[in-house]
Amino acid sequence: MHGSAMKISKDLNAASASAIVLGILQAGESYGYAIVQKVRELSGGEVEWTDGMLYPILHRLEADGLIVARWGESETGRKRKYYQLTAQARPVMEDDRRQWQTVNSILQGLWVTGDAQPNTHPHEAVTAPAPAR
Repeated sequence: MHGSAMKISKDLNAASASAIVLGILQAGESYGYAIVQKVRELSGGEVEWTDGMLYPILHRLEADGLIVARWGESETGRKRKYYQLTAQARPVMEDDRRQWQTVNSILQGLWVTGDAQPNTHPHEAVTAPAPAR
């Protein structure tokens, strides 16, 4: 794929990044580079996080008690910081999920696909009989 990755606005990134990180860690502990890779993979290459963006989020989640870090060793023997969820993360994630689903359903309702012709919605079938007089 060539061309640059789509830039998600700073504000949207700030709002969604914590929820995304917590969601990724739900599958098990992970480390910075792997989280960046996972975001790229999940977005089909559209979203490219940098360390400079990720680490402040990890530090904030850690300060909030939602994740804990431990030092471990990578396959190559290098020191690496692994992050995992704490019990406190669950209710926060549940709340995040509800909020994002609500926002998403509002936007989905507003962004009806541009190619949909008026009057072709399934509940307004063109073949509906004319109302009886």
